[in-house]
Amino acid sequence: MARFIKDRSKASGTAPGSLIFIGNQKMDSPIIQLIEFDEDSIEERDMSGIDEITDCTQNNKASWINIYGIHDIAMIDRIGEMLNIKPLFLEDMLNTDQRPLYEDGETYDGFILKMLSYNKEENRIYSEQITIVLGENYVLTLQEQWGDVFNPVRERIRNLKKRLRLKDNDYLTYVLIDTIVDNYILVIEAIGREIEDISSRIFDTSTPGLAKEIFNYKTELNFLRKQIRPVKDIMFQLLKSDTSYFQEKNIPFLRDLNDLVIQATDAIELYNNMISDHLNIYNTNVSNKMNEVMKILTIFAAIFIPLTFFAGIYGMNFDNIPELHLKYGYLYFWILIIILLSGLIVFFKRKKWF
Repeated sequence: MARFIKDRSKASGTAPGSLIFIGNQKMDSPIIQLIEFDEDSIEERDMSGIDEITDCTQNNKASWINIYGIHDIAMIDRIGEMLNIKPLFLEDMLNTDQRPLYEDGETYDGFILKMLSYNKEENRIYSEQITIVLGENYVLTLQEQWGDVFNPVRERIRNLKKRLRLKDNDYLTYVLIDTIVDNYILVIEAIGREIEDISSRIFDTSTPGLAKEIFNYKTELNFLRKQIRPVKDIMFQLLKSDTSYFQEKNIPFLRDLNDLVIQATDAIELYNNMISDHLNIYNTNVSNKMNEVMKILTIFAAIFIPLTFFAGIYGMNFDNIPELHLKYGYLYFWILIIILLSGLIVFFKRKKWF
């Protein structure tokens, strides 16, 4: 399967809004977790079924519903019915190759984002699709697989002193998105260190596999740009929206988050230009090294061509070559060769060819 785009043959020819899972199933069955809290209390539990979310969306507490595993089409369809989510957005939730987007629904704010991780041993970036739905009385998150992406947020909720602001569902949504964007910076920083390290080796063309390493980083940066660049559009649409569920008091936090997204995209462009320069410099160094070799070979050829010419003349089998019968003909020949060789060397040095 192609890395930059996934197989959509199952969805080919289907009507818009058809619920078809596109991607790799990463869990046997979904796991649904609930965290309900206010200033004074917190309750964490696993849900036995998706129908239980109806009760927690109708109380005065902050309700965070997190689902691991999005391959269950019936579950996604049921979520859409209970929370009044549009079929087109449900379709996007099931497509793990979906471009990051923001949907300003009538009863919700929907976000589809990518959580990224960098494997240093493989020099490869992996992505997981995360959906966040902000409603009037709830926050719903859906992840492809089990993970601890949002554990820092859970720890804040469990800490009474840090829980107060999180009781607002819109602020909780901001914190979740901020966690994802912060992770972008960490991934960019990690791969950026590797790219900057190449700068110290770029002039050593004898390093094995350096060209392959440079090309690999360029591929990973393109993958990063594909996953992060659309988030700029998401933040622009969100800040311009007049009907989102974000309260006015939390808008400054979104602006700060927008600045962080711009910083991430700028860093990607910077490193992409840097790795392109590395590749150009590497290719130039290889060409220069080849030119140096060819120059040396050319100088040797230029020196020996006239010597070969004279040797060829006196190596002919004609009887009437006067110099062949001279007593000191062999000595005169070497004197001529030495004078010619010395003259060529002086000429090449004056021309600064070596």
